[in-house]
Amino acid sequence: MSNRQVVFPAGRQALYEKNRYSPAIVSNGFLFVSGQVGSRADGSPEPELAAQVRLAFANLNAILLAAGASFSDVVDVTVFMIDPARQFEQIWGVAQEYWGGAPYPTLTGIGVTWLYGFQFEIKVIARMPDAAG
Repeated sequence: MSNRQVVFPAGRQALYEKNRYSPAIVSNGFLFVSGQVGSRADGSPEPELAAQVRLAFANLNAILLAAGASFSDVVDVTVFMIDPARQFEQIWGVAQEYWGGAPYPTLTGIGVTWLYGFQFEIKVIARMPDAAG
C-alpha cells in the first residue's frame, strides 16, 4: 500500500500530465515539491529573469497552498540557475520577497547548463503543518 498523496495546483494538471510527473507528493508528514519554473499557463517560459523567478515562486506557492502548507513550512530548498555568476544577485533579490523570516530553510544552489528553456528552478521539501513533531 502506497503512503503517497499527489498534490495538484489549480489549473496546472494538463502540464503535469503532459510531462508525466507529479507536481508534489505528501508522504509521512512531508511535502516533496517538484522543481518549479517560471512557466506561463501554456508551459512557455516567462522571458524576463525577475518575472520568471516571481512566477516560479507563484507556481511553488500554488502547490504549497493546494497541499495546505505555506513557505513558512519549507525546511529545505534547492535552486538551479543557468548562469549563477551573472544572475545570482538578481535572483536572490527577488527570492527574498518570498523567503520570510528566521528560522530560514536550508538551501543548496546549483549552477546548471540547461533547464528546458528556463533560467531558474526551485524545488522544496516542507513539513506539513498538521504533522506531529
